[in-house]
Amino acid sequence: MSSDSSAAHLSCTVEAGIARVTLNRPEKLNGLTLEMLGALAGTARRLRNDRSLRAVILSGTGESFCAGLDFATVLKSPRAIATAFVPRPWLGTNTFQEACWAWRRLPLPVVAAVHGHCFGGGLQIALGADFRFTTPDAQWSVLEAKWGLIPDMSGIQSLTEVVGLDVAKRLTMTGAVVSGEEAASIGLATGLADDPVSAAEDLIAEIVTRSPDAVAAAKRLFDGTWSTGPRRTFARERAEQLRLLMRTPNTRRAQRAAFAKETADFGPRRKR
Repeated sequence: MSSDSSAAHLSCTVEAGIARVTLNRPEKLNGLTLEMLGALAGTARRLRNDRSLRAVILSGTGESFCAGLDFATVLKSPRAIATAFVPRPWLGTNTFQEACWAWRRLPLPVVAAVHGHCFGGGLQIALGADFRFTTPDAQWSVLEAKWGLIPDMSGIQSLTEVVGLDVAKRLTMTGAVVSGEEAASIGLATGLADDPVSAAEDLIAEIVTRSPDAVAAAKRLFDGTWSTGPRRTFARERAEQLRLLMRTPNTRRAQRAAFAKETADFGPRRKR
């Protein structure tokens, strides 16, 4: 399955259960337009309904992952900006926010492969992924400070989830540009790789050997309880584990595989 939205400068191909979503406006360093934001949110929504999917890789063509919002283009349409700024009551996000946060709604791992520029809205899209691999020489920045703004594409929420509060404030207040190497050291990025797409593929290859139900449950748990108190976390743990213990087909397959490996490694267990 494959689809391509040249007008929105976004492509999505699906093969062997892996969706590859690519920002494709290289002549503008994949600078974001309102059409691209809508296409990102729409693509995530469609992928959420594809039960054959196991993972998503987000990347950009050309010299950059994404240099952020293309203000020169976007500001030509003040009415469209106003429309995109209105939140959807059933989601709690507007178009700017949903373009990034929609990837958190997918019940499967999403990995961003970052190179070149990862600025402003581009950084917030990357933070919408569960994992981020970056080249050491990539440039990361909460660039909104340059425009006298704050990150408002879900960035405040996602920043405080991946870095310390003081680091989040520093990045947001200064708009400092940090290298991919520093991004990894402070937690913005999951890891360094000369080829971040290959690193994403390697991680996905490991994850897909596990039950998709357990993977989805883990994502829901962490995303739903990361900043909550222990009582709510414990309750969510119990609910998710009970669902898995009901022995869904994926759980049964995982248990059979684990038992077979244990038997091969250690021999059959003796009855006591």
